[in-house]
Amino acid sequence: MAAANANLLGISDLHVSHPENRKIVEGLRPTADGDWLLVAGDVGELTEDIEWALSTLRDHFAQVVWAPGNHELWTPREDPVQLRGEERYRHLVDLCRGLDILTPEDPYAVWEGVGGPVTVAPLFVLYDYSFRTPTAATKEEALAQAYDKGVVCTDEFFLHPDPYPSREAWCEARVRESERRLAACDPALPTVLVNHFPLVREPTRILHHPEFAQWCGTVRTADWHRRFRARSVVYGHLHIPRTTWHDGVCFEEVSVGYPREWRRPGHPRNVPRPVLSETRTP
Repeated sequence: MAAANANLLGISDLHVSHPENRKIVEGLRPTADGDWLLVAGDVGELTEDIEWALSTLRDHFAQVVWAPGNHELWTPREDPVQLRGEERYRHLVDLCRGLDILTPEDPYAVWEGVGGPVTVAPLFVLYDYSFRTPTAATKEEALAQAYDKGVVCTDEFFLHPDPYPSREAWCEARVRESERRLAACDPALPTVLVNHFPLVREPTRILHHPEFAQWCGTVRTADWHRRFRARSVVYGHLHIPRTTWHDGVCFEEVSVGYPREWRRPGHPRNVPRPVLSETRTP
């Protein structure tokens, strides 16, 4: 059981292939005994980097909860682990379990510290190219626009959906499985939903390149924060750390991002970010 003053904290997009970001990970510490850390994906690309970062965080925090980002699911040529798609994801789940880190495949834990009790639900929900620009009626048109603008996600080359025929088919399977598990949660408890991609489209509206939004989520999760009693939704991916409110629910973008981003004047550097508070209101 968490201490009464323990906090639920969130972070994502650590990208520890950058030495400066590795130093950030090495310096992360809890704010109080019993703090949990929610890691919303994009720890790194290479398996050894992912294991190093997660084990380092697990040494410092009472509990670490991990949801995968797209970068963890890449199969880079330089990674000795050449598993693809679902097999790579399952390998990372096993890696986390060996470190006593909770994953989307484990029973959801109940947080009982500040802001609790709540069910903490790490999710693995991909994207299905449904966050399209107004002039793209199909995935094919959306991709054509992105290629024309030179704004193409690296997933198209390194994130393989095996054994599914496409990334959107994998997304559909993950949506169904996640809905099933969330529907089975204790209805008396609110939830904290943790997913690498935002569960609603609105956070992507401020992207400099709107064509990139198609790699940022799915319209199928648009009502999950209401349906599943979310008190907070934790996500990353966009590298735009901020707090927004949707239907009275707090959405926390908790990314660190690349050094070129977090070095900019005025960039918020308060990571990890608290994701629950007794007094937080819209």
